[in-house]
Amino acid sequence: MSQASLSEENAALKALLAQTQAALVEHQAALAQSEEARRRLEAIVSDLRRDKFGAKSEKLSPEQFNLPLEDIEIAQGILDAAQERAEAVIKGKRQEPNGPRRNRGHLPAHLPRVEQVIEPESTMCPCGCGQMARIGEDTSERLDRVPAQLRVLVTRRPKYACRRCSGAVVQAHAPERVVPSGLPTEALIAQIIVAKFGDHLPFYRQAEIFKRQGIHIDRASLGNWTGRGCFHLQPIGEHMGKHLASADRLFMDETTAPVLDPGRRQTKKGYFWAIASDDRGHGGADPPIVLFKYAPGRSGSFAEEFLTGFRGRLLQCDGYDGYDRLTHIQRPEGPWVLVHCWSHLRRRFVKQIRNTKSPIAETAVRQIAALYAVEATVRGAPPEIRLVTRRQQSAPIIEALKPWFEKQLSMISSGSQLAVDIRYALSHWDGLTSFLDDGRLELDTNPVENAIRPVALTRKNALFAGHEVGAENWALLASIVATCKLNDVDPVAYIDETLTAIINGHPKSRIEELMPWQFRKISSQIL
Repeated sequence: MSQASLSEENAALKALLAQTQAALVEHQAALAQSEEARRRLEAIVSDLRRDKFGAKSEKLSPEQFNLPLEDIEIAQGILDAAQERAEAVIKGKRQEPNGPRRNRGHLPAHLPRVEQVIEPESTMCPCGCGQMARIGEDTSERLDRVPAQLRVLVTRRPKYACRRCSGAVVQAHAPERVVPSGLPTEALIAQIIVAKFGDHLPFYRQAEIFKRQGIHIDRASLGNWTGRGCFHLQPIGEHMGKHLASADRLFMDETTAPVLDPGRRQTKKGYFWAIASDDRGHGGADPPIVLFKYAPGRSGSFAEEFLTGFRGRLLQCDGYDGYDRLTHIQRPEGPWVLVHCWSHLRRRFVKQIRNTKSPIAETAVRQIAALYAVEATVRGAPPEIRLVTRRQQSAPIIEALKPWFEKQLSMISSGSQLAVDIRYALSHWDGLTSFLDDGRLELDTNPVENAIRPVALTRKNALFAGHEVGAENWALLASIVATCKLNDVDPVAYIDETLTAIINGHPKSRIEELMPWQFRKISSQIL
């Protein structure tokens, strides 16, 4: 072999070696990126475990658990993308999507479709046969976003005058508005209200969002517009309260509401009380409603005050002893009957399992789970069917559970937390077992707890209310937004149309037509 040939072969080998080394570096970088994403995910999971199961001082509040969970999902997405990229680099070619298409066929039909056709670079046969024929296609759908569009509504009111005389000038009256001569439409006010009381965005964050679109609106203006909307929506809240007052069975719960105390330059603890009616569990025809009330304390006297004028007798609540005074009130309907919550009892034993691995607590949780399994079979069924099923399947569990609790209590230390939890169950036994006598009752207070949870998140994001009147307004608007959600109604569309109807003189005698549960019916009739 000649010297020239050897030189060419040597150069080719060096080029191949350089190419291989470059590919190796690229592979190692991709793998390193995937490994780093995996470490991030493991770190977040480790932090979440410590926050949930670690020492009490390290635990997060329940309202904060959504934040690390969202971080986990983001980190998982980073890990998936990094692994996909690493696989593509290693295989040396672009990977076609072959994974599960989770949302295919589930995107709403009413969304507009914008089609994009991607043709090959050439449709000529590689063998030289000529133009290739189309034999099919692959179709995929992805959810796209067009940025929310703010627009300016220009209202012109022409003036007309007679050219023959100078006496008459005609002009249409200016339409009524929530903010007279102001900037926002009713639709914008509705969006601001729902963003704060439904999506937990304080005014300063909303102001920042507007600023990114070149619109400078200070938080004071947003608050002023919301207050004006709140004023017009007060009849809605009052009428919702009348509906609640006529309900036979209610749910009740409370959560803290920090309020500024200007005199001390710090916050004081107030409370939001939630009163709810939800008959969907037994197929009732009455609409679900939740109403929030503000009180400066947690005393049972506030519960008595808020329930004054209510005709119901059954109150589903937790074991807080402030509710006990309701059982001694003299009313035409008779004293309130307290129906207690199995979910609250279950949480006590779940905590025991986590802290002590107690076999007694594990057995209690299994028995409570059996009660919930029975409930799952009659969810939404009429009260009569629920009652029959409960007496056949749940009653034997209850009959065995009470003596078992009493026996375990006699065998463990009376000062232990487990003994405290068992005594809690036995002292509330009548309230816990009321569901065996009335098919309308639920095993727990989850309907009101689910309604009050977003209020706690809004409180966390907004830190505190500015004053007690502000807390009352907060309660009204949160009630309307939460009731819309319970009735599967878009709260923005509802508040927009309701404000428009009210300022245009909708008669108060027909206020029932403006209730959230009537919104879809009225809208469908209009359409």
